Amino acid sequence: MNNVIEMLELSAEKYKDKVAFADPEKSVTFGGLYEAVQRVATLLLKGEICAPFEVDSGVGFYMEKSVDAVCAMLGVVRAGGFYSFIDVRQPAERARSVISVLEPALIITDAENKDTLKMIMTAEANADAARALIDPNFGKNRKSPVSPQIILISDLLSLADGCDPDEGLLEFAKAVEYDLMPLYVNFTSGSTGTPKGVAVGHRSVIDFISEFTKTFGIDSDDVLANQAPFDFDVSVKDVYSGLCTGARVQLVPRDYFSNPTVLMDYLADNNVTTLIWAVSAMCFVSIMNGLDYRKPEQINKVMFSGEVMPVKHLNKWKKYLPNATYVNLYGPTEITCNCTYYILDREYEKDETIPAGVPFVNEKVFLLDDEDTLVMEPETEGEICVSGSCLALGYYKDREKTEQVFVQNPVNERFHERMYRTGDIGKYDNDGNLIYVSRKDFQIKHMGQRIELGEIEVQAMSLDGVTRACCTYDEKKKRINLFYTGEAAKDDVTVALQRKLPQYMVPGKTVQLDEMPVNKNGKIDRAQLAGYPR
Repeated sequence: MNNVIEMLELSAEKYKDKVAFADPEKSVTFGGLYEAVQRVATLLLKGEICAPFEVDSGVGFYMEKSVDAVCAMLGVVRAGGFYSFIDVRQPAERARSVISVLEPALIITDAENKDTLKMIMTAEANADAARALIDPNFGKNRKSPVSPQIILISDLLSLADGCDPDEGLLEFAKAVEYDLMPLYVNFTSGSTGTPKGVAVGHRSVIDFISEFTKTFGIDSDDVLANQAPFDFDVSVKDVYSGLCTGARVQLVPRDYFSNPTVLMDYLADNNVTTLIWAVSAMCFVSIMNGLDYRKPEQINKVMFSGEVMPVKHLNKWKKYLPNATYVNLYGPTEITCNCTYYILDREYEKDETIPAGVPFVNEKVFLLDDEDTLVMEPETEGEICVSGSCLALGYYKDREKTEQVFVQNPVNERFHERMYRTGDIGKYDNDGNLIYVSRKDFQIKHMGQRIELGEIEVQAMSLDGVTRACCTYDEKKKRINLFYTGEAAKDDVTVALQRKLPQYMVPGKTVQLDEMPVNKNGKIDRAQLAGYPR
């Protein structure tokens, strides 16, 4: 297998009339999806939407996830291209930056977002024109200006319905496919202020999903509730697990995660069996007491990733769904979703950290110290590094950044072994499980001591009356700042932490928030917290 569309082909043969994807408005069977994908691909290859459409062409999506979006994005892949979803809720300036890096030949949108997209593109064109007046050399080294064709997804699918699959064109596209072609580009925050586009190839997804579904026994009887938007790589596990196994993927609208009763009714009414969610989504349900309202009885697998799961929130889930299998997943976008997992087999105390666990089959996960020496002793910290087929292709159009973190394994002097430096600090416990400690850049030196801010956060979240917690470090004032949400009084939090932590780790300032700021992927926005008034 060298293309993810082969997963769809096999499932369409085996489960032709079974629902593959569904949202609140519509559904599509595996057979219907395959037919739609063939038609969309033919339409693109004929050049009737944007010309020319070449192998490795990128197509942007400026819309929320939907069944229609799945048909279109897989049609792009069938034509030999790759897709990139652009978050519609991000500021217009950031969206312009993403589009400028991506330079797609085509952007697919919907009626709800079309006007905003046109405004973004007009502003981009005006900015380019203004810059060209100032700098005559601007644009000379660019392959093409940012002037993509924009089409409504309803128009695209309507045109595709009237376009019979062209087997000749489709076979030609298939003949030139290879497993290192890009499948999608997901944009994450960049340290320079410009978003980084993580390009992931077919090989990585095929390799990961085959092991992921096997490890957790996902099959055609499962119903996966897709929580993550398609610009967030957690969604990759839902989409391609469904294609691989014949499971149904039930798309959960983003706004359901602000209405717990609607969310829980949706999960229960659709007989959802499997959750592969971000920690923030699970915390929303537990904080809002969603399981008190209604318990989705069919759920038997609960997997979470993205941040350290607070044990108090996990225990709420386990109280209502005690027979489900709970799994902690770890791994950054650059290694294709996850590289380690830990199946919880015991109860955890509030101040304990759940292990990141052990590597998936065919993934090599190891620790290197500051001298690039292999770390193997328990409780000794090192940077988490990963190698194997799971690695992303790199950062789209950013060779310099790619070469900084996708590097030769310094321990291996015998042959080329590409690895990724995650920037995460980890250690092994006495059972050989990987423990995530903190980000490398969240490790500080304060009062002569090396401190992991993540450790303070775990202790804070173990306190009664604290729902979320996040620490930042004010380098100028040499002060640890703790931000938290919950009903606990600030003085009570400080006194409790003084009992749990060495004095040099107790935050110098504690700030109670009504809600924790989050970024587009639902993670705590540490940059925003760092800028809060002191």
